[in-house]
Amino acid sequence: MNEGSEQQTMNTAIKLGAFALGLAAVFGGAAGVGAAVGPIDATAGTHKAESTVRNTSAHVPAGLQVSQDGYTLTPETTTITPGERTDFRFSVTGPDGEPVTRFEPLHGKPLHLIVARRDLSGFQHLHPTEAGGGVWTVPLTLPDPGPYRFFTDFKAASAAEQLTLGTDVTAPGDYRPRTVPPAGQVAKADGYEVELTGTLVPGRTSRLTLSVSRDGRPVTDLEPYLEAYGHLVALRDQDMAYLHVHPDGTPGDGRTRPGPDVTFEVEVPSPGRYRLYLDFQHGGKVRTAAFTAVAGNTAAPTAPAEEGGDDGHGHGH
Repeated sequence: MNEGSEQQTMNTAIKLGAFALGLAAVFGGAAGVGAAVGPIDATAGTHKAESTVRNTSAHVPAGLQVSQDGYTLTPETTTITPGERTDFRFSVTGPDGEPVTRFEPLHGKPLHLIVARRDLSGFQHLHPTEAGGGVWTVPLTLPDPGPYRFFTDFKAASAAEQLTLGTDVTAPGDYRPRTVPPAGQVAKADGYEVELTGTLVPGRTSRLTLSVSRDGRPVTDLEPYLEAYGHLVALRDQDMAYLHVHPDGTPGDGRTRPGPDVTFEVEVPSPGRYRLYLDFQHGGKVRTAAFTAVAGNTAAPTAPAEEGGDDGHGHGH
């Protein structure tokens, strides 16, 4: 490695370490991480930040820790070549240091893998399969160079509660972060239009309703996806805190209609900007509509309709 690369690696580690310490000290604010434009060095790992965060207060939001309650997300690699289809393999180790092999289903799956680049683009919601011995595998492609955050959502059979762990994976190359789209109430996804109603309120549960239409007509025959008519992931800008979002009602409960409305209870811990990703299924295909929402600022500007497919969304079963 040349002197310039060594200096870049050191600067990256220092910035990320400082971010983690700041997050532990000032919970509730939208912590910031500087996003450098330029080459991403595969050796400039981000586990320094993770090792700092993992030992902080239990009040740290989900997804910011690689380890919690004795459980650790352990990928087999933290570097993936951008643009190439990769068999990503990982395990979740338990308090005894061994890979966990028994999980309780969450929304119909033993665990979920969420992937997004740190500029909140390139969202993917994947469902790995077990390769044996507690190792999980899923084919994926990271479309562009840059730092990505990988989250796994699970409940080990021996654990008291559901956990979300996160780790950083690097796609080396010329990282050019995208600007997070402004806040808006309408998003487009693969010919569908989704309208967002409701406001995020920091420190409280907010009720959000997303209404799906196509060609100007409400979609009233949404298909069940992950035991609901929609699945919502929320990520906080800057630090990528992962928020638990709960759907209202389930297919077959006798009261929940299959569209056009899908309602969620969302809890955001702090003022700031959040990216919301709605997965819904219609015509046998899962689609994603992405929104930017602002908590604590009701005067946020309304943006033109976004096209979800431009954000690099993907799905896995």
